[in-house]
Amino acid sequence: MHICCAPCSLYPLTVVRDRGIEVRGLWFNPNIHPFTEYKNRFDSVKKLEALWNSENTNPPIPPLPKGGKGGLKIEYIDYYGLKEFLRNIIGREDNRCEYCYSVRLEETAKKAKEINADAFTTSLLVSPYQKFDAIINIGRLIEDRYGVEFYAEDFRSGFNKGRRLSRELKLYRQKYCGCIYSEVERYGR
Repeated sequence: MHICCAPCSLYPLTVVRDRGIEVRGLWFNPNIHPFTEYKNRFDSVKKLEALWNSENTNPPIPPLPKGGKGGLKIEYIDYYGLKEFLRNIIGREDNRCEYCYSVRLEETAKKAKEINADAFTTSLLVSPYQKFDAIINIGRLIEDRYGVEFYAEDFRSGFNKGRRLSRELKLYRQKYCGCIYSEVERYGR
């Protein structure tokens, strides 16, 4: 599962794990700017991983289903890709989200194929602020390219539940999607 941030990943991870599906996370978000925002989100995902693997979490993170294997394992591709992001979206700012989805889902599909996973997905599917249909369409295209199923589920009904739990766990909660353009849209109103 591509993990965009700790708060958005909580509900999808819980749902999938409750179904007895073993999940490995992937942090790869070269679209998050500025660097301080990138670092806050990166550190928050690391904190979530540590909390999930701890037995003394308060409030408790939902336990693994019976027969569940181990805790939460996340691979981190720590790449702050400001230059690459700008080179790829300048002049196409109105379609920047599609670029961000594609880059992150493609890397997730590569990793899924590499580890022989049955499928790949993203925590972006929980946010009512994301372009849900675009994520699904891009996921399907990448599914065909890599021969790994894109697990498409509408997790948006659990968005507030995940945010509430992230607040209780004292995880960093961002105020905008991630790129500098979304920051301007958020604070420029």
